[in-house]
Amino acid sequence: MLTYSLDKKGTDSLYEFLYKCIKKDILNGTIAANEKLPSKRSFAKNMGISVITVENTYSQLMTEGFIYSLPKKGFFAADIKNTMQKKELPAENDIEDKTCEQNKCNADCTATQTDSRNFPFATWAHLMREVLTQKQTDLMKNPPAGGTLELRKAIAEHLKGFRGMTVSPQQIIIGAGTEYLYGLLIQLLGFDKRYGVENPGYSKIAKVYKSHNVECSFINMDKAGVCVEELEKTLTDVIHISPSHHFPTGIVMPVSRRYELLSWVSSSPSRYIIEDDYDSEFRFSGQPIPTLQSIDISEKVIYMNTFTKTLSSTIRISYMVLPANLVRDFHSKLGFYSCTVPTFEQFTLASFIGGGYFEKHINRMRKLYHTKRDSVINALQNNKYAHKIEVLEKDAGLHFLMRLHSDICSEHFLKQLESCGIKIMPLCAYYKNPPDSALHYFVVNYTSAVHEKIVDAIEHIQ
Repeated sequence: MLTYSLDKKGTDSLYEFLYKCIKKDILNGTIAANEKLPSKRSFAKNMGISVITVENTYSQLMTEGFIYSLPKKGFFAADIKNTMQKKELPAENDIEDKTCEQNKCNADCTATQTDSRNFPFATWAHLMREVLTQKQTDLMKNPPAGGTLELRKAIAEHLKGFRGMTVSPQQIIIGAGTEYLYGLLIQLLGFDKRYGVENPGYSKIAKVYKSHNVECSFINMDKAGVCVEELEKTLTDVIHISPSHHFPTGIVMPVSRRYELLSWVSSSPSRYIIEDDYDSEFRFSGQPIPTLQSIDISEKVIYMNTFTKTLSSTIRISYMVLPANLVRDFHSKLGFYSCTVPTFEQFTLASFIGGGYFEKHINRMRKLYHTKRDSVINALQNNKYAHKIEVLEKDAGLHFLMRLHSDICSEHFLKQLESCGIKIMPLCAYYKNPPDSALHYFVVNYTSAVHEKIVDAIEHIQ
């Protein structure tokens, strides 16, 4: 007869304790396969517990397949072969510790992580409390597929005031990161389309297209941006571009090339342009560059932006502005999707934008990044390598190009920087097939590293 000491049940209920004991004995072979278990009444009497408790125990074990019953014969242990082996954990020294790597690096000019000192925690916490007290009913409602109307209205007002774009809130679709929105666009525009990405460009975009099994072309660029001839040659239908500040070259697309692209996209109903405006808020000279969407009269430009650059890399809230004709298609094809951004965060961000806090934050961050950029450039210009270093495309966005006028091997130069605690990426890393002309160019992202450490590290280059 099965017997278990009830003194060992701890905080478990009686039926949970018995369930775990019997399950364990079946798995380790103490109760053999097809061995008959005691009847509910005899087991209950032996243990001094109620029959209901045994019924609950057997019921759970049967549901999970650990025991089975035969009519008028009783309950039996299932034939379960315990093939699970204890996984040997890797030695602590074998585990790759990214945190340690980051600590060893004094100036990581490849990362985009936000410095915690720059996030408006006090304001954000205040707005969160307001949302919790004033929006309790709304917080329990599922938002539409495009996101809460409050956030879309706030974004529309921001785009009108800052980017000169006149769009309706209904055109705005909220999503948890631009990668998710790319996936939606592929479903919306079609898997039969050929998508194009800039070469060089942000490699993750091509990976998203590849993961969705759609054809993707790498479109070569000249000094004005993507070449229209390349689009025609590759039969591209949808091209992703960043005209206001190309990543990684920093090119600002001139108006002549913009109109060439608009002419190209309007010549076929299957063509569209995805305009990535990822860091347009941080232009350090002159006025913000007008968006391609604002001069598009054929409704063929899909505008996309994110709050990961302006607020925090961990706030996964992005949005796209669809042309009016695609809004209807979106709701008919993809309206069944739930918005991937929690309602609570959407209301908080809407209050942050609508209350004027976002504009103040951008102005503060623009000054901060301007100062940090100048410190890094000054350190480069006052270094022993200064006569060999040229800084390019420094007036827009949160990175610039550094060209090394030297015959020194790029790999050797990178190792030299790494030994001084500086981590940067070569421009070649962003090409599909890097040309020789890309040698000796490096991409310097200065947002996440403390600029004092960058300056100190640069001064110690040998």
